[in-house]
Amino acid sequence: MMPQDRDADLERLLLEGVSLTQETTPPPSRSHTGEYGEKNTDVPSGGDLQGALGLFAEAAQDMATAGVELGLGRHFACADFCNQAAEKAAQSVSLLRFGRRSMYDHDLRALGALVGAPEEIQEKMAMLTPFHPEAFYAGTPPEEADEVINAEQASTYLQSARLVLRWAREIVLSA
Repeated sequence: MMPQDRDADLERLLLEGVSLTQETTPPPSRSHTGEYGEKNTDVPSGGDLQGALGLFAEAAQDMATAGVELGLGRHFACADFCNQAAEKAAQSVSLLRFGRRSMYDHDLRALGALVGAPEEIQEKMAMLTPFHPEAFYAGTPPEEADEVINAEQASTYLQSARLVLRWAREIVLSA
């Protein structure tokens, strides 16, 4: 999508008065049953499949980077990339289901709810919410970031992000 297309979409959303709390209605869909037991996951015929696949690929790349960061002992960087991977995975589902990214305020649980993630996935996303750099650095100086999170915690965050990616993969790659 070209920058001018994004600007036009944003202008349209602003003019239509879309709010962050507004309910969204997914486009017509076909049924998909996933590993997490959701009986009718909305996989739209009119969503942005190419965008969803591209963003999911970015999420997978962030997961790989998170693993490297964990191996290097950079625990906050690992948690940060886990946060980013979970966000991109959920947004890839949003692109597929709604044809656009969902607006949210860095609360990954809220994003999970917006895109229809099961409760288990929303819980994993909630674990990763504190590691958005803007929020994390508000209470922790950057030079202390890796000391606040130990290797065991970072490994737990990595596992949570992997579960989020598996959930999104079932939806995005089965479309």
